[in-house]
Amino acid sequence: MNTWRALLVVCFTLLGGCLVTFREPIPANEAAPIPLLGEWTRKNEWGEQVFLEVTRAGSNLYKARIYDAEQAEAGQDKEYGFTVAHHGRRWYVSAGLPKSMGANFAIAGFELTANNELVLYNLDVDRIIREIERGALKGDTYESSGGNGALISSPLPVVFTFLDDPANADVFIEVARYQRAGD
Repeated sequence: MNTWRALLVVCFTLLGGCLVTFREPIPANEAAPIPLLGEWTRKNEWGEQVFLEVTRAGSNLYKARIYDAEQAEAGQDKEYGFTVAHHGRRWYVSAGLPKSMGANFAIAGFELTANNELVLYNLDVDRIIREIERGALKGDTYESSGGNGALISSPLPVVFTFLDDPANADVFIEVARYQRAGD
């Protein structure tokens, strides 16, 4: 499996090549909820069993290890650092992107359900572009071979106020649903 494909599905960003990025990461000021830590699993869009292991990497810093059985056997599993924040009723995660993708930051939502699931949400690129055009968020739009994208330059407090508003709940799109491994 393509490692970046796994990262972007898991780390919360790409759908059809479209991406919302941010100039600022979420600062490492808050601890993740304890139930987030551990091993998660799901079948991806190609029917492959994918694993996500979330562990601490430091004070309020975390890492996600993403792999399938073939990658683990070949020693090709990958780890990615991230931070979290809790605003309103939502949890957010922020991960740095490689230089090839602009070296900015992706921010996405997640929830831990009562059914022991980890649900990851991406931001709807088209909706975010409309919000930039109407002035609710500051940023630039761009076109790439994968589709339209947006780079948000609004400060994080403005971004979180926008995302936390119940009227904007439809800006989130579910991209992955994991079950606790072993359940």
